[in-house]
Amino acid sequence: MGVEMRIDKKTALNLLRNSDLLELGKTADGIRKDLHPDGIVTFIVDRNINYTNVCINKCRFCAFYRDPDSPEAYILKEEQLFEKIRETIHQGGTQILIQGGLHPALDLSFYTEMLKSIKKRFDINVHGFSPPEISYIAGKSGLTLRETLLILKDAGLDSIPGGGAEILSDRVRAVLSPKKIRSSEWLEVMEEAHGVGIKSTATMMFGSIEGEEDIVEHLDAIRTLQDRTGGFTAFIPWSFQPGNTEIAKQEPEVRSQKSDKNPQPATRNPQLITATAVDYLRILSLSRLYLDNIRNIQASWVTQGLKMAQAALRFGANDFGSTMIEENVVKAAGVSYRVTREDIINSIRQTGFRPAQRDTHYNIIKYF
Repeated sequence: MGVEMRIDKKTALNLLRNSDLLELGKTADGIRKDLHPDGIVTFIVDRNINYTNVCINKCRFCAFYRDPDSPEAYILKEEQLFEKIRETIHQGGTQILIQGGLHPALDLSFYTEMLKSIKKRFDINVHGFSPPEISYIAGKSGLTLRETLLILKDAGLDSIPGGGAEILSDRVRAVLSPKKIRSSEWLEVMEEAHGVGIKSTATMMFGSIEGEEDIVEHLDAIRTLQDRTGGFTAFIPWSFQPGNTEIAKQEPEVRSQKSDKNPQPATRNPQLITATAVDYLRILSLSRLYLDNIRNIQASWVTQGLKMAQAALRFGANDFGSTMIEENVVKAAGVSYRVTREDIINSIRQTGFRPAQRDTHYNIIKYF
């Protein structure tokens, strides 16, 4: 679907609310075939490494963060970090995804020294530091976003994950994560990163308190920025996991904070439970239609499981995401799907596609 044929927000909202799921999926699958006609589905071998779980933001949807004085608070020791990277490379990994909370005791030198120490010892792509982290680092350092990004890039930062986006609606963010950066700031970090040659992914967490309008606004913000920069390599929609989170414990209060404009959550769940499979496939398909300037849409087996990720490959997705040798944030919410590289390869084959391992920038490393 070229830019001249792109759908507008009004059409997208109607599709999200009223379209037949299978018809929407069929259209999304057709676009996937046009973009990726060779029938290849890619995946990456990598590991999520969380360098600290201390975070001042205390987002209401997060079960992972801890206060600085919590007995469960930690900062990953250097040797623990190196051992995790060695294990990743031993398993054929080409990337590590490094993210952490906003720890008040860590400054710019912590991040640059960590990056330099990794690059000195290992040949691996560092996909690290989501926009809230970069904004926080810049603010603490008294530097501009551009200056901070250039320093991090020089130290060894290769690309940026799309974390911290949640829903790019400040109404929603005021409820879910009132201390986190606003939508415009998230977009600004990404635009500055793309401007200095750092590619990134984009994400969306749906199924909490947002309305359909918020989902469409999120997709439109991503598409608009991609028009300007071309810096997003992929889009990953995934569903909110409520287990062990503050928002789950305070569900009635949170529900009362929905606006009149968005009286119902997009998932239409009467209680705060994760979005349904139908919700997931509908939003995934709409993402493929709306984001006509992003080539790659990732399935999310981490939150959906392997079977639903397989279904996603016929609803617009062309990438199976990561083997994710380690994952802690979603697991803290009580969801823990574990898969091996062989599980992913077999799942792709069973769906009628040819599996291929890729790198961060979607270059093929190996076919299976």
